[in-house]
Amino acid sequence: MRTSSWCLSLFAVIALCLGAWWYVCAMPGQTYRGPLLPLTEAEVILQDRLHVHVQVLAGQIGERHLWRPEALQATVRYLTETLHSLGSAVVLHQVQVGEHRLTNVVMEQAGATHPQEMLILGAHYDTVRGSPGANDNASGVAALLEIARLLRGHTFARTVRYVAFVNEEPPFFQTANMGSWVYAQQARQREERIVGMWSLETLGFYSDAPQSQRYPFPFALLYPAQGNFVAFVGNLASRALVRQSIGAFRKHTAFPSEGVAAPASIPGIGWSDHWAFWQAGYPAVMITDTAPFRYAAYHTGSDTPAQLDYARLARVVAGLARMVAEHAGVMSAS
Repeated sequence: MRTSSWCLSLFAVIALCLGAWWYVCAMPGQTYRGPLLPLTEAEVILQDRLHVHVQVLAGQIGERHLWRPEALQATVRYLTETLHSLGSAVVLHQVQVGEHRLTNVVMEQAGATHPQEMLILGAHYDTVRGSPGANDNASGVAALLEIARLLRGHTFARTVRYVAFVNEEPPFFQTANMGSWVYAQQARQREERIVGMWSLETLGFYSDAPQSQRYPFPFALLYPAQGNFVAFVGNLASRALVRQSIGAFRKHTAFPSEGVAAPASIPGIGWSDHWAFWQAGYPAVMITDTAPFRYAAYHTGSDTPAQLDYARLARVVAGLARMVAEHAGVMSAS
């Protein structure tokens, strides 16, 4: 009798663990395996354009933070000019931090049939002190600019907003002084219906070397040891958006991808601007190369444009543009 009870208890624990694994880690579709396909002609152009953006931001402007106000101003000018060249109006959203007035940069494509349903594609443009921030996060900003370019002229059912955020990095990280926190809280006050937010975070480094990927416990038991994939990361409340996002990416893109919807208390799960949207009650997902879990130059002076893999970044960005278009309900394309 005791043996039978012990077996039942063991079975229940195993079933519970398997159920938790499935809920947190199981994603639709399959990750891509095998040699990467040659870049298309359009992806070669995209690769070069991404490189230019990263070089301007990290190579020419360099560190971008409150203690280098001229660099923040130069970055806002570059972002504004680049987005304005796409033919849409650009709005400068003010973020007050003490006596300092900082700026989020916003461009919108209004939806045709469901404009009240909004999708936010965001990336922070600031850096930590002491780092030029090529991967963190000029790569994400470059991806934001190029997705906006790739989707210009499209007509969507839903509204898509492209937002470059200030103040993601310490000492503002996960505080009310984050540009994304201010933006999300004001959106909630306006009762805006944001149906999904994607944070493009540190997207440019990939490695096929064995054991090049690390994880917070216990994910090393469940995910690949090679850092050659892009990750879709959300909290439990954003699980549906994680699954929808990676499912669309996998459907359209021959590139390795992994996804997780896990408790926000796990280290790394909330390490970007998507966290600010969680605080406002919106579903949000980080799309990333996993940053410090893979990239040795993270938050150092060595985070330079030469470190990035622009060919793989181009493949990821092309896939993310198709993912955004699917979520937005593309009605026509130029």
